[in-house]
Amino acid sequence: MRHSDKESDDAGFAEFVAANTARLVHLAELLTGSPQDAPDLVQSALIKVYPRWSRIEADDPTGYLRRVMINQQNDWWRRKRHREVSLSAGGLPDRAAAGDLAAEQARRDVVLGALSGLTRRERQVVVLRFYCDLTEPAIAAEAGIAVGTVKSTLARALTRLRAMPALALARVD
Repeated sequence: MRHSDKESDDAGFAEFVAANTARLVHLAELLTGSPQDAPDLVQSALIKVYPRWSRIEADDPTGYLRRVMINQQNDWWRRKRHREVSLSAGGLPDRAAAGDLAAEQARRDVVLGALSGLTRRERQVVVLRFYCDLTEPAIAAEAGIAVGTVKSTLARALTRLRAMPALALARVD
């Protein structure tokens, strides 16, 4: 690869990261259920994607990154018993937010609480379907499972979510 191609790839990657970081961190938070682990998941996935950037940039880099995040989260989940567990309820924000965020935080807490009541696979399928707006075949491809498994997992997860009193009381947009 010529020097200018490398610089172009680096610039393209940096632009992609700058434009998508907030959305990726939110996706990671929904997948992990943890605001503390979400940035680590995104960073870990970006580290894996960077060396392949020139090959994936023209295709679907967001989809590729989602697949890497799901695989990385699955690896973390398998090793969870060997990891440290943070006991803090939440971290300090990097910068002050404008306005009153109490309603937004309450809604986020309800959603994260509901998602934490699902299994890892159920959470992944629900997040990919409703947050990423993927079709069942796309979810199957990204999660590495059969379309029938996606359908049954989604049906089971939605049944569990509908039975949660916190979601029945809260209006989640």
